[in-house]
Amino acid sequence: MDKQRRIERLVEDFEKKVTSRLNDDYFHSTKWSDRLADRIAEFGGSWKFINVFFAVLILWIVVNSLTFTKVIHFDESPFILLNLVLSFLAGFQAPIIMMSQNRQAARDKQESVIDYAINYKAEQEIHQIRNHLHQLENKMSEVNLLEFKNEIRSELAEIKQLLLERK
Repeated sequence: MDKQRRIERLVEDFEKKVTSRLNDDYFHSTKWSDRLADRIAEFGGSWKFINVFFAVLILWIVVNSLTFTKVIHFDESPFILLNLVLSFLAGFQAPIIMMSQNRQAARDKQESVIDYAINYKAEQEIHQIRNHLHQLENKMSEVNLLEFKNEIRSELAEIKQLLLERK
């Protein structure tokens, strides 16, 4: 079991190194605007954004609907300014999220190539180990066969000797 844990730890360390290298390559190969777009997309696709957005919408509607806040109404019903803001938000947020998804897809492709290479190497090593085991198995069967033949010969020689002594 200790051997299994050690192997798992080695695999985890290797994955961390690969991920770290991919993150470094990503950081050095992308512009600051790309990284900003990724952060915006990360926030735009989170529950935090949904909660904040929902709260702002409710606040907007409440402030512009209640009679005692009539003094500060800046977008009366049918909320044309709110529709404009939502349209702008959707118009800018969608391309930013798509840019981020495209970069993430390219990064995922790079990771899958690395995974394929690792799996291929592991498969080759397993094949070599299997061949080695077959060779050992064949040698063991040859050794056992030789030992068996030698035992049979010695027993036959003893039987022959006994028969000759009886005559």
